[in-house]
Amino acid sequence: MTGLKGSVTLSRKLILIADDQPDVQEALRLLLKGEGYRTEVVSSPREVLKTLQNAEVDLLLMDLNYTRDTTSGEEGLELLSKIAVLDEKPPVVVMTAWGTVELVVEAMRRGAIDFVEKPWDNARVLSIVRTQLALSEAVQGKARLEAATVELRGDSLPTLIAGSAAMQPVMEMISRVGPTDVNVLITGENGTGKGLVAQLIHAASDRKSKAIVTVNIGGLSENLFESELFGHVKGAFTDAKADRLGRFELAEGSTLFLDEIGNVPSAQQSKLLRVLETGEFERVGSSKTRKVDVRLITATNSDLRAEVNAGRFRQDLLFRLNTIELRLPPLRERRDDILKLAMYFLGKHCRRYRRPIEFFDPDAQRALNDCSWPGNVRELSHAVERGVLMARGNSIGVRDLGLIGPGDGDGATRLEEMSIEEVERFLIKKTLARCDGNARQAAEVLGLSRSAFYRRLEKYKL
Repeated sequence: MTGLKGSVTLSRKLILIADDQPDVQEALRLLLKGEGYRTEVVSSPREVLKTLQNAEVDLLLMDLNYTRDTTSGEEGLELLSKIAVLDEKPPVVVMTAWGTVELVVEAMRRGAIDFVEKPWDNARVLSIVRTQLALSEAVQGKARLEAATVELRGDSLPTLIAGSAAMQPVMEMISRVGPTDVNVLITGENGTGKGLVAQLIHAASDRKSKAIVTVNIGGLSENLFESELFGHVKGAFTDAKADRLGRFELAEGSTLFLDEIGNVPSAQQSKLLRVLETGEFERVGSSKTRKVDVRLITATNSDLRAEVNAGRFRQDLLFRLNTIELRLPPLRERRDDILKLAMYFLGKHCRRYRRPIEFFDPDAQRALNDCSWPGNVRELSHAVERGVLMARGNSIGVRDLGLIGPGDGDGATRLEEMSIEEVERFLIKKTLARCDGNARQAAEVLGLSRSAFYRRLEKYKL
């Protein structure tokens, strides 16, 4: 990926070797290097702790004795106790030439996961290292799955109905950029299907075996942004009661889709730019630098160039995001797709609600075609869903859809019949249309905070 692609070197496991004897250090370094592992060598407990605080170590192989002529193992046991209270710690394998059953038991009690007696057998050391690294990776993978709040799909690709001429450039671009790791910025009004296109791009890539991870930036408060994307360690702030993986870590080896990217707080844009340029970041409350291999897809309904000119969005960040910019046309520009989409949603909602409805009557078809659809495909789906629920026979009429059709006048009577929630939804939808889909501007017009506005968008499926 441009800016985030990890190299083979970065993906290799790092093993920290802690021993005060240079010949032991070198022998272990060469043994592990021959198996493709990266190594770092230190000679004292103080250096061990310093390295663990500043580097992402995958396994620690440490001696229990560091002072010459000392054989008790007390130095190593004390070090194990200090490692045990760290927020982030690797699996630890201990070594000593003066091992006893009591010493081994105590080392395990303080957090060691295995034991190597000197002089060691190379095959045993490598077997222990491979086993413990595999177990550690499995535990981390389980944590990622448990922490992921958004998990995509069954085995089939998402459906994109795109027969109109306006959608052909979109389909061509998906087929061209999907197999690459290039950053893609998807632009378009609310409800045009930006999330669906992001899924299709991911599904066309080599990363498709792992689920795409999605974040709605517009739904995040500024104080949660950094923790949500980069994670945090226990104690980083008042409610941080345990370590938490951020979305970048959850998307390791996969695709991260950031929706409503124009809502990234100004103070956080430099941190996002850094991870795009280097693949590096730190969890909140940690000084340890981490690296990720993530493909980034972003989406917005805002004019980011206008935001740059207004000083609200960094130009260098925009350049990183829009290596490829893919514009989705609004539904009013692809009228050949309207009835096809309506029939698709009819089948989908009939299956969901178990309703035996077969078609739209002629007036309903005309109303579907004539509607301006300010809420685009999402609004069309909602209208058809309402029609499925309201229809009395085997067809859907104009009034079932909630649209104003021939002979229905100016709609004033229908407005009087609406509930308060229906009026609120109608007002939000119309305001979004007047603001060309700009959610931030619509919220300001309506006098709502951004979080309150997004709650209503979610509530009314807009």
